Amino acid sequence: MSESNLSRRKYLASVGGTAVALSVAGCSGGGGGSSQTITAGTAPGFPPFEMKEGGELVGFDIDLLEAVVNETDYEFEGWEEFEFDSLIPALTNNNIDVIAAGMTINDERDQTIDFSDPYYSSDQAIVVRADGDFSPGALGDLSDRPIGAQKGTTGEGVVQDELVGDVITENQYNAYDNYVLAIQDLENGNVDAVVIDVPVAETFAANRPVEVAFTYETGEQFGFGVRTDDDARQSALNDGLAAVRESGTYQELTGEWFGQ
Repeated sequence: MSESNLSRRKYLASVGGTAVALSVAGCSGGGGGSSQTITAGTAPGFPPFEMKEGGELVGFDIDLLEAVVNETDYEFEGWEEFEFDSLIPALTNNNIDVIAAGMTINDERDQTIDFSDPYYSSDQAIVVRADGDFSPGALGDLSDRPIGAQKGTTGEGVVQDELVGDVITENQYNAYDNYVLAIQDLENGNVDAVVIDVPVAETFAANRPVEVAFTYETGEQFGFGVRTDDDARQSALNDGLAAVRESGTYQELTGEWFGQ
């Protein structure tokens, strides 16, 4: 593991409960800019895909999208930061041109936006305190427990679809703006488990006193989000993804950020 990779991993051990800084105000450069530029939006607090380290935005999505855009004829203009559930409105309102935030491709989102080809596959992990005595092995074991997830994510979908009403009550579900806050609440004993994407869970487990209790298979795929009428950028992103895979850059980035 490189020194840069170690420094990124150390971020999680020191981040605490610091809320993600927002830059919603003053967003610019999206659909109103030049047709040959790309302004991207993301939601820090989802390591190792996107997070803040010493005030700098870093992560797999950050490096991957910039590498992809570099393979196109578009000029990359920079990043705007939002809470996760504000990303699609920011895109459709032309504040940004692309979403790069570990966003799962699903039918509901596909009614509002379009996606690039998939660039990562994942399942959901159920994370618990490493020093606790709660060791669930299936969703049914979460009965009558306070459970957390990030707003607008696949994890929240699992909680709402599979747990609320049958396994837990609505009041036992705790929704968070980002997973740093969810994991902090888990550590503090305010929730007994958090439902989160597997690679994110593994990153937290490597740096915080939490562990993966079990994995719930969802077979989800992440894609870059674009506006439904933006065929040119969608095509360019797909070509760029193919190029970074062919060049070996994609494998280098997965090795750096996921140890794969």
